[in-house]
Amino acid sequence: MKRKMQTIMSLGLSLIFLVSVVLASTTNIHANSTPTTYKFDFGNGPIESDYIGVSASDLYSSFVGYGFQTPQFMEDVTASGTGVGSDAVRFLKTGTESTNTFNLDLQNGLYNVKVKLGDVERASVAAEDVYQVLNMTGNGVSDSFLLPIKDGQLNLLITEGREGTAFTLSSLEITKISNSHVMPRTVWIGGDSTVSTYYPKDSDELVGWGQVFHQFVDAETFKVRNMATAGQVAKGFLEGGSLDAVLKYIKPGDYFLFEMGINDEKAYSEEQFVAYVREIVEAVKEKGASVVLIPPQGRAISWKTEGTDVIHYAEDDFYRHSMIALAKEQNVDLVDLNVLSSAYFTEIGPEETTLLYSTGDWLHFNRKGALVLANLVADDLKRQELEGFVE
Repeated sequence: MKRKMQTIMSLGLSLIFLVSVVLASTTNIHANSTPTTYKFDFGNGPIESDYIGVSASDLYSSFVGYGFQTPQFMEDVTASGTGVGSDAVRFLKTGTESTNTFNLDLQNGLYNVKVKLGDVERASVAAEDVYQVLNMTGNGVSDSFLLPIKDGQLNLLITEGREGTAFTLSSLEITKISNSHVMPRTVWIGGDSTVSTYYPKDSDELVGWGQVFHQFVDAETFKVRNMATAGQVAKGFLEGGSLDAVLKYIKPGDYFLFEMGINDEKAYSEEQFVAYVREIVEAVKEKGASVVLIPPQGRAISWKTEGTDVIHYAEDDFYRHSMIALAKEQNVDLVDLNVLSSAYFTEIGPEETTLLYSTGDWLHFNRKGALVLANLVADDLKRQELEGFVE
């Protein structure tokens, strides 16, 4: 009997040792003190120094505090970058409300989240059931955003920017900013391709004014979140998930700058345009935030001659008159970028105006042009002495 008990005890100790070895091979983020920065290297390749390696098969565990909710819908893939960018995981199930997420246990608070994608054509980042970054393009592209955590866990996935392409994640860096889970005062921006962010973000050839607007805002007063996307229309912004992201976080003291009309003019009637924009404005107003409507700037070729003067003129384009009327109806502010930009273009003339647009493009702007537009918008907000923009 004694020998039998010794055998059982020996087997038990061996089992405990085996479990401890297995658990020791996995980083437990709950061990010791809770860190304020987390760095994850995704894929089944070599793990970079100071990163936690996560492969597609790693199921979320409350013991280790991270992992994939449904690893059966993940796969390891290679990527064309170096370091953490040499491999990635691919999300096979997508959508802002998909449960196919990477989960990370976090203390409640405000975090800066930096994502680096693998090889993608166009992909978006979703977390907490809404879009966070829209339409990232190019292999190894990266971006960051602020995210409040209120329920003790981050749920993040990479989802489609263009249907039928791969949606991959190479690395994730998360840094705690504060214990408060309230977003700082934010200027939210909605719009189309002339407003949106382009990648890589340091390229000068194609830049939306929403991408550089932060340069003209007091960083101590506002953060800026650009939710504009190429090809966008008011109906798409309303129904396609972009507005959902804004409404999840926007609050009193925030601003929502909304430029729309360029693509709408070709998509549906002016009456429909007004109805969609009205619904967007009313939804944002219900959150207590301030709305600023912005009629779009004109094309590089929008010139007319008055006597001996050559004048840039686009006042009848892009449903501008309806946007102005709607601002009055809804008692919200207006920045008439259409007129402001035309006045600037007229002053510098057609040749110099062309140099503000992307090469061979009469609609989209390069960095110099985007900076001009962003400055015109910011200056008009200051001229109107809107709270937070007064110098």
